[in-house]
Amino acid sequence: MEAAAEALGGPAALSCFSYNQDCTSLAIGTTTGYRLFSLSSVEQLDQVHESNEIPDVYIVERLFSSSLVVVVSHAKPQQMNVYHFKKGTEICNYSYSSNILSIRLNRQRLIVCLEESIYIHNIKDMKLLKTILDTPPNTTGLCALSINHANSYLAYPGSATSGEIALYDGNTLKTACTIAAHDGPLAALTFNSTGSKLASASEKGTVIRVFSIPGGQKLYEFRRGMKRYVNISSLVFSMDSQFLCASSNTETVHIFKLEHLTDSRPEEPPTWTGYMGKMFQAATNYLPAQVSGMMNQDRAFATVRLNISGQRNICALSTIQKLPRLLVTTSDGHLYIYNLDPQDGGECVLIQKHSLLGSGKMEENKENDLQPPLPQSYAATVARQSTVPSTSTMPGYSEDGGALRGEVIPEHEFATGPVCLDDENEFPPLVGDREQEFSISPTPSPKKDIAVSPIWSKPFGPQSSWEECLRSSTAREKSFASFCRTCSLSMWFGAMQMPASRNHAAPE
Repeated sequence: MEAAAEALGGPAALSCFSYNQDCTSLAIGTTTGYRLFSLSSVEQLDQVHESNEIPDVYIVERLFSSSLVVVVSHAKPQQMNVYHFKKGTEICNYSYSSNILSIRLNRQRLIVCLEESIYIHNIKDMKLLKTILDTPPNTTGLCALSINHANSYLAYPGSATSGEIALYDGNTLKTACTIAAHDGPLAALTFNSTGSKLASASEKGTVIRVFSIPGGQKLYEFRRGMKRYVNISSLVFSMDSQFLCASSNTETVHIFKLEHLTDSRPEEPPTWTGYMGKMFQAATNYLPAQVSGMMNQDRAFATVRLNISGQRNICALSTIQKLPRLLVTTSDGHLYIYNLDPQDGGECVLIQKHSLLGSGKMEENKENDLQPPLPQSYAATVARQSTVPSTSTMPGYSEDGGALRGEVIPEHEFATGPVCLDDENEFPPLVGDREQEFSISPTPSPKKDIAVSPIWSKPFGPQSSWEECLRSSTAREKSFASFCRTCSLSMWFGAMQMPASRNHAAPE
């Protein structure tokens, strides 16, 4: 849920931004420090905290709605600083052998990802529990941690050249499994709130897959688009796991709906739609695997057309004021809030726009913010790649301590008057009934009946002559009947109002 962005210049340019684990808070890093915002209201963006002690912040992560914040700056890219921002004290700091690329948190574990190693800390006392060495080169720091501390699964790339996912159990500190998710290298990973599902996308960005955890079986496959490859910048589930949102360097944000899986499909009624569905399903068995795979992939349930293109952004699905919302934060320093229709989907409606670098007050929705942008070329939509500081040699490592290999971390230094990490009144936040749950619980829309004429209530065949069909069918049915009798697949396409690929002759 994090993104790094190029500095925009000015007194407080935006450098990074991230949502907390349940998408109730937004953290941004700037050239002067970092800021924390509460996402409890649509009309007003409340700033919870601002710090200017550490400049040039490029990683800032908050643990749920607690007072614990983890910060990494360009000045010391190999050092992680942990703060209790309400008390204004530093809890601890750790130094590593190379630049820190990403940090992930839950109530049980803190994960630090370097390019070729991963460190697992116990968040109660910050003790180092495990070091995963010699991981495949991971230049972007891609990894995902389940926010459910009961099963702290960690996912990271298992290969630098293919889409293999390595799944690691952060509680037992053992490898769970590997998942062959994509053909190309991975670009995005995310768990749902319970840690029972894992979504992934490759660098092509056209197909998004969802797997069961810890088994690794494929549950869903969604197609974002076919026209061009894109850079997926964020991938996130809703808290109730009913929706999955993906944003990229293009102007379109896609929201997919995860329908409930059933062991057996209900029997289709004896109508022409039922027969056409069976024939279409049978036809896919005779097509190449790639073609039949595309036909079986689900499309977006809802979309958003941003009024920007080529800017890095991250998205979140949250419940604000008891309604489902889509949140989009962009590298130009704005937060967009959209309404999401959980029943019918479609185009999400922009209801508010906030400035993150200003006073935090809402901005007036200009007319052009509500209009989709004009189509642009692919070159114009390529995102600016985020960069991390180059590796620099840090003093203070012993020759036998192993810090240069990443096996042993120097002892952290506690600030004066250390904060007790086991104090449940301060940190971590209480777990249980007092923890507020945010969920999207749409009411399923009733299934609409499809009206058909009597002649089409039975399968099309010799018992119905061509002339009889033309006399009795409606204009829509005539369009269907006009397909070639020798090209049955095109007839099935015609039933779904898909254009024919070539001229056809009418049946005799």
